[in-house]
Amino acid sequence: MASSSGTKDEVGPPRTMSRRMTRAPTLMVDQSDGSAPDSELVPSSLASIAPILRVANEIEKDNPRVAYLCRFHAFEKAHRMDPTSNGRGIRQFKTYLLHRLEREEEETKPILAKNDPREIQKYYQIFYEKNIREGQYTKKPEEMAKIYQIATVLYDVLRTVVPQSKIDEQTQRYAKDVEEKKEQYEHYNILPLYAVGVKPAIMELPEIKAALRAIRNVENLPVFQMPEGKERTVNDILEWLALRFGFQKGNVANQREHLILLLANMDVRNKNLQDYELLDNHTVQKLMDKIFKNYQSWCKYLHFTQNLECPWGDRRQQSQLLYIGLYLLIWGEASNIRFMPECICYIFHRMAHEMYGTVFGNVEHVIGGAYQTAAQGDESFLRDVVTPIYEVLRKEARRNKSGKASHSEWRNYDDLNEYFWTKRCLKLGWPLDRKADFFVHSDVIKPANKGNNQAVGKRKPKTNFVELRTFWHLFRSFDRMWIFFIMALQAMIIIAWHQRLTSNVLFDEDVVRSVLSIFITAAILNFLRAVLDIVLSFNAWRSLKFTQILRYLLKFAIAAFWLVVMPVTYSRSIQNPSGIMRFFNNLGADWQSQSLYNYCIAIYLIPNMLAALLFLFPFLRRSLERSNWRIINMLMWWSQPKLYVGRGMHEDMFSLLKYTLFWITLLISKLAFSYYVEIMPLIEPTQTIMNLTVSSYDWHEFFPNVTHNIAVVIAIWAPVVLVYFTDTQIWYAIFSTVIGGIYGAFSHLGEIRTLGMLRARFESVPSAFSKRLVPYSKEEAKQHQRDDTWERINIAKFSQMWNEFILSMRNEDLISHREKNLLLVPYSSSDVSVVQWPPFLLASKIPIALDMAKDFREKEDADFFKKIKNDDFMYFAIIECYETLRDLLLDLLLDDGDKKIIWQICEEVESSIQRRRFLRDFKMSGLPLLSDKLDKFLDLLMADYEDAQLYRSQIINMLQDIIEIIIQDVMNNGHEVLEKTHSLHHDEKREQKFERVKIDLLQSGSWMEKVVRLHLLLTVKESAINVPMNLEARRRITFFANSLFMIMPSAPKVRNMLSFSVLTPYYKEPVLYSTEELNKENEDGISTLFYLQKIYPDEWKNYLERITDPKHGSDNKDRSELDRQWVDPKHGSDNKDRSELDRQWVSYRGQTLARTVRGMMYYRETLELQCFLDFADDNAIFGGYRAIDINHRDYRILKEKAQALADMKFTYVVSCQVYGAQKKSSDAQDRSCYVNILNLMLKYPSLRVAYIDEREETIDGKTEKVYYSVLVKGGEKLDEEIYRIRLPGPPTEIGEGKPENQNHAIIFTRGEALQTIDMNQDNYFEEAFKMRNVLEELLKTHHGQRMPTILGLREHIFTGSVSSLAWFMSNQETSFVTIGQRILANPLRVRFHYGHPDIFDRIFHLTRGGMSKASKTINLSEDIFSGYNSTLRRGYVTHHEYIQVGKGRDVGMNQISLFEAKVANGNGEQTLSRDVYRLGRQFDFYRMLSFYFTTVGFYFSSMVTVLTVYVFLYGRVYMVLSGLEKRILDDPSIHQSKVLEEALATQSFFQLGLLLVLPMVMEIGLERGFRSAIGDFIVMQLQLASVFFTFQLGTKAHYYGRTLLHGGSKYRATGRGFVVFHAKFGDNYRMYSRSHFVKGLELFMLLIVYEVYGHSYRSSSLYFFITFSMWFLVASWLFAPFVFNPSGFEWQKTVDDWTDWKRWMGNRGGIGISPDKSWESWWNEEQEHLKYTNLRGRVLEIALSIRFFIYQYGIVYQLKISHGSKNILVYGLSWFVMATVLLVLKMVSMGRRKFGTDFQLMFRILKALLFLGFVSVMTVLFVVCGLVVSDIFAAILAFMPTGWALILIAQACRPCLKGIGIWDSVRELSRAYEAIMGLVIFTPIVVLSWFPFVSEFQTRLLFNQAFSRGLQISMILAGKKDKPSST
Repeated sequence: MASSSGTKDEVGPPRTMSRRMTRAPTLMVDQSDGSAPDSELVPSSLASIAPILRVANEIEKDNPRVAYLCRFHAFEKAHRMDPTSNGRGIRQFKTYLLHRLEREEEETKPILAKNDPREIQKYYQIFYEKNIREGQYTKKPEEMAKIYQIATVLYDVLRTVVPQSKIDEQTQRYAKDVEEKKEQYEHYNILPLYAVGVKPAIMELPEIKAALRAIRNVENLPVFQMPEGKERTVNDILEWLALRFGFQKGNVANQREHLILLLANMDVRNKNLQDYELLDNHTVQKLMDKIFKNYQSWCKYLHFTQNLECPWGDRRQQSQLLYIGLYLLIWGEASNIRFMPECICYIFHRMAHEMYGTVFGNVEHVIGGAYQTAAQGDESFLRDVVTPIYEVLRKEARRNKSGKASHSEWRNYDDLNEYFWTKRCLKLGWPLDRKADFFVHSDVIKPANKGNNQAVGKRKPKTNFVELRTFWHLFRSFDRMWIFFIMALQAMIIIAWHQRLTSNVLFDEDVVRSVLSIFITAAILNFLRAVLDIVLSFNAWRSLKFTQILRYLLKFAIAAFWLVVMPVTYSRSIQNPSGIMRFFNNLGADWQSQSLYNYCIAIYLIPNMLAALLFLFPFLRRSLERSNWRIINMLMWWSQPKLYVGRGMHEDMFSLLKYTLFWITLLISKLAFSYYVEIMPLIEPTQTIMNLTVSSYDWHEFFPNVTHNIAVVIAIWAPVVLVYFTDTQIWYAIFSTVIGGIYGAFSHLGEIRTLGMLRARFESVPSAFSKRLVPYSKEEAKQHQRDDTWERINIAKFSQMWNEFILSMRNEDLISHREKNLLLVPYSSSDVSVVQWPPFLLASKIPIALDMAKDFREKEDADFFKKIKNDDFMYFAIIECYETLRDLLLDLLLDDGDKKIIWQICEEVESSIQRRRFLRDFKMSGLPLLSDKLDKFLDLLMADYEDAQLYRSQIINMLQDIIEIIIQDVMNNGHEVLEKTHSLHHDEKREQKFERVKIDLLQSGSWMEKVVRLHLLLTVKESAINVPMNLEARRRITFFANSLFMIMPSAPKVRNMLSFSVLTPYYKEPVLYSTEELNKENEDGISTLFYLQKIYPDEWKNYLERITDPKHGSDNKDRSELDRQWVDPKHGSDNKDRSELDRQWVSYRGQTLARTVRGMMYYRETLELQCFLDFADDNAIFGGYRAIDINHRDYRILKEKAQALADMKFTYVVSCQVYGAQKKSSDAQDRSCYVNILNLMLKYPSLRVAYIDEREETIDGKTEKVYYSVLVKGGEKLDEEIYRIRLPGPPTEIGEGKPENQNHAIIFTRGEALQTIDMNQDNYFEEAFKMRNVLEELLKTHHGQRMPTILGLREHIFTGSVSSLAWFMSNQETSFVTIGQRILANPLRVRFHYGHPDIFDRIFHLTRGGMSKASKTINLSEDIFSGYNSTLRRGYVTHHEYIQVGKGRDVGMNQISLFEAKVANGNGEQTLSRDVYRLGRQFDFYRMLSFYFTTVGFYFSSMVTVLTVYVFLYGRVYMVLSGLEKRILDDPSIHQSKVLEEALATQSFFQLGLLLVLPMVMEIGLERGFRSAIGDFIVMQLQLASVFFTFQLGTKAHYYGRTLLHGGSKYRATGRGFVVFHAKFGDNYRMYSRSHFVKGLELFMLLIVYEVYGHSYRSSSLYFFITFSMWFLVASWLFAPFVFNPSGFEWQKTVDDWTDWKRWMGNRGGIGISPDKSWESWWNEEQEHLKYTNLRGRVLEIALSIRFFIYQYGIVYQLKISHGSKNILVYGLSWFVMATVLLVLKMVSMGRRKFGTDFQLMFRILKALLFLGFVSVMTVLFVVCGLVVSDIFAAILAFMPTGWALILIAQACRPCLKGIGIWDSVRELSRAYEAIMGLVIFTPIVVLSWFPFVSEFQTRLLFNQAFSRGLQISMILAGKKDKPSST
């Protein structure tokens, strides 16, 4: 019986305790599924008992009784910690534990002794002796760490069971020893720094030792006094810093390892390893320069003295390391403040000053007191420095109201960071003054009645910039572009206007004078810019310096001055002015000079001239902008705002020339096109229209006296002007395609794109491999250039890598066993005199040679051999076959006489060749017979056998047959050879020849490898030419081979390469698909597994072959063994059943974390292989990587060294934000994620998982939530915690989720580079091999001293084969990540960071705010902001295409639309951001153009394209309904002109989405050939790609526009599954109603009105083309979601969809009812953006709604009932009709509500009266008033839009209408409208569903790509599933 004898009140048995507790009815832990042991489910407030339960589980098998005692101790401890069980989940957990203890009390009995105290002591002693005393010299550090942990816990338990007096001496001695040594054996990350005994190889590396020695140098550092008066000794400088400033232990341990690895990796590069003891001072200096570059720049900017003083001499290195250590410790604990780099600079600045004072003598403080050397508490830095700043962030984030509040109402990360860009930050003081302005916050909360808590008090101003929601940001940020385009347009119109009057237009004085009026426009636009600068930054004025405000005001004053002066002086230069010109002329009457205007222009242009001059000398501009000299700052004050970032971003001269030339050529083309195609044709008709007089209208004209038909001119010109502003985007697409293609060709892209090309160039692949991927110094290369062994070693190295690559594809099931054998290269070619190429190159060479020999009729050897040598591969194959066959036979034979015969035959062959008598001495006709016999012989050798004796006799028979054929049928003098050998051996005993064979040779792997290879060479026919068959395998092989011929840096040795980390943020996406998900069937009976079997039939076949073939079950030591050990902690490694393997196979084809981790772990595998190739001797290399004997000491050391170097160079951290919560969750999905992530850690020991741990801890008697960043790794069966760092609060509450997730984990990454990888990415073995080459790019200087800060890599989209949509998306994305980014990086120099897999210069970015920005909403597209940030902070971004990473994309229509919506939202937010403003203003003109058209400009152009259609149609509808168009076109002077339409033709291209296709075609052409590209293009058009792209244009336009108007951006989870399900009509309607359907129906109505009432363009075919593009747009927007919906036109599905939609429309909404359940809830959610928009947004919404009134106004005058009256009363009467209809509807709905239940009769009578009234009114109208049937249709066309306009206006005025009480009526009217819209869209679907062939056609269209791979999708979608095929 257990008891706690150490306590005063002895605790009785558990049963007595249970009486005092209230039992919970359920147990929290149900372990029936074995998902996790109880130790992992401990409630967070009892976290300290988890280790005790882990130990109990660990020793359970060994001693169940001691395990029981441990659990009992855990229970007691839990009860002490929370006696009342108030904490979350504690009562259930205690109850569970109590039940278990009760059961175990009965079941377990002491084994080693009679009672519990003796039992546990005895067990403890045995445990110590067996594991610690003996194990410390034999066990690895991680094993020892675990043992010490168990020993510590056991002793704690022992002390509660055994009274102190009864613990025997030996136990106490053991416990003391454990206590003293346990710190040496803690769980470690990469470096076991304190390990004793068996030291891992990594700790023996000289660079690690040198770095460790340097940071352990603590001489001369002041000693700390502990509170108890003792002096505290320290081990290293980080420990000293922790004591001085109070950093956390976890942070110190983490940064200690970080610093050691940084120093070691930097120091070892290019260093002699012979006498390597000390760390190089140069290394420390270099690291210091890199880490403090931003800090030094900040100090210079603010004119602060840098606190980085280092004395010269012995202490210099120590003090430098102290500064570096201090910075890293601050950064490591800064949590969310890491996004504020200058805030960290400030903290460091203050602390470095204090540290210097402490270290170098007891220096007097500023205040006068001496520095203290008392040690600080463990969390004092967190408490006193980080938490106060974090609280400010948190309060500001709360003002954001989850993204609903306007950006101008709260300060984001940038605002708070920019506070530290001014000297005001000194007011914070040190220690931080909590009363300082920065911390004082208006966060008083009203005792709100409505529950809407709002902060009151005076709001803090924004800093430097205000993100106001307005389109004007586009003008403000890119003002130079708009001014240029507007001035160019004005000039072109003026020139074109005069062109008709005079031929020599450019030299005409009047024309020149008129053109000069563009400077008046410039003055107006500059004035607008000055006004916008003031208005848009007004909210930040309180934070601006006086000089900045003065600059704004002066700019405004000067702009106003020019605004007056320019028109005045211009009017003076005009003869006989009239109108407004006379007014200006009189103003300037005193100035007599006529050319005054010209002088003004000259003065006005002076700043532009200066800017142009500086533009030509970018280095001068750069140094001026970057200068911190006050005199230069004063000079530059006018031209640029005083900001810390964005200064001196100018490129070098050569780059400048390249992109300037690009844009000048483009602009000339664009302006010429605009002039001749858009403007010129419109001038003549415009002049004619302006001269026409129109006297009568078709409606009541409010302004009949407007001169020059100005409304018509506007209607005609408006769309043309819009096209003028957007067609630059089309020109950009054309130019970027051409230039990108040329650059790609020069980069050697696509030189090897087919297997034929690969075979043709394969001979040069090994040498290219050696040149690019094998590290050699130049001396080595020169020395060995003519050395034969050198070449053989190179080929051997290539073969190691090539074979690993082929095996990796085999393990991924891309190739079969046969294909694998055909692709492998023998490791060692030492036995054969020629190079042994892979068999797929030598396929059919031997059969062809045999045929040639057989048919060769001439007798001359020379001709025959010449014919053979013409084909190198044939020659190699023949020699190899001959020599291999000879060696095989000689190895097989035991008898020397037999061997002699073989030798004799060989001599005969060789001598006859030398004597040129081969054809005479040998009969070629016998060769085919010999070949057949050899084939059978080799088959026999490869076959399995049971009876050895029988098998031996078969071999002997076959061998004798072969020799007989050679002697008799092939050789002319065969018998002579036999006789010659007989004569030599005549004295021997006569017996049969060839009877003694060595059968045990068949067990030798290397010998059998030769047999297999020889068999392949002899038998493989033409089919091997197509090896591999799998398209993905082909793509990978050809891309890899091609990349070897591309330009890349040469590879360093692994030891000298840059170290790097990979970081993947993960939330709750799939890790590994479960068996249920695999087999779960959709409504058509299709499971994911079945679907994938059909899409990847060859891969499924290869998979089955891999898991069922016993021979190939595991390739020697190949990775498939690893792949089969997906360990489940419950079952250990035995659970390799089929379903597990199926799960993996499917998961590796989806977008899962398991796939990503597998891919990234290839980095580690390639590093180990590269180490082997770097360090192994020649014998080992010839022997082969897989053949080395690990038991051999040298090779074991080599293997360990390779693993150590891989650890040192590569770290992979997955940031699983909620892993801790998933571990404890009761949700099955979460538990599954936890188990799968744990399995990944167990499978890949070097994988690290970081997560945010939320715990409840009791602080000052209160339970509080405490947050930690935790890093774990895989242990033996569970995860082991490495570091735990406390956070100031929940980190993800402040900013966007993904960047915050990355930020908390970034402290656990290592190395000088960091690759950011999303969890929908993949990697490939052969690409990972090139990583060290890519990393060298970070060391290359570009144009002067600039090194890259971001390396862009290309991606391969691997989801393209799922469906036609996925294929479109994959092609679009591929063209963006290749040709698109290629041109952005060079020549345009505006590549940023577009999501992953870019590689960051880690130190550059971690000192400048991290890898992304995280402010809520504004940084929605967090990735691109890191590119902006890098560029603004003088970074350099490049793009490299010789390496690629896999990436998954969305594959279903709705997923793709969500993704496009997210990106469009993100671009909308970018438009408002300070980063875009600063880049737009600070880039030079041409780089700014590149920036605009490749980021926000693309989305703005998309929006304007859609707007153009609206403007065009509304303009035409105005002209048609007013009658103006008819009257103008009837005019004889304009009757024949078609130019009105011609100008609009250009925009149709944009609209059809052809823009996106150009780069796509070019890239496919480059990489796969232009025939393929054109074929793909045609197939895409047949699969309706244009419909898809046109539809997505609508998505972009809608979400971009809405974001700029109202906000409402949010992260949209797009889902990453396989889309094999049918989306219901209701789902599609909800998703696209506002973005596409409403707009599509509006355009449809406009086209109908225009068609019906316009009778003008029947003659113009060109016009038909334009309206065709609009009809196409309408059709795409209305029906694309249904066309691309699986089973969209299947009758049964259509019926179900209708039922579902009706139910949804009828359901009432309410609190808690989700939008997909009720129309009302959805309708309310759709107006969410209007709830939070500002007044400007509401007014704009109302203004835009007014357009719908034009229908009613125009059409009522066209009705026959109006009898041609133009009186305004007609329109008034139409409103009366409208009001009557609405009133009647209201009465019906009120009647239904009032009388519908109780007075049913009354209600019926009411309806009857209304019906009779309606009939009588209609009768009167028909009979008396002349109403006709067509009028009724016209009336519907007129009144429907009016009703919709009223609804839109009502929604914008919702608060007012709710007050009046008519909101319910608005809702019911809306419901009616929605029902009608749904019906209109649904009808065509119903009609098409009647025809079965439509559904079949649609299926073929959707899944065509899969069809070409043998997918019988029609069978699938019909659910006729062949069940057995999935087994």
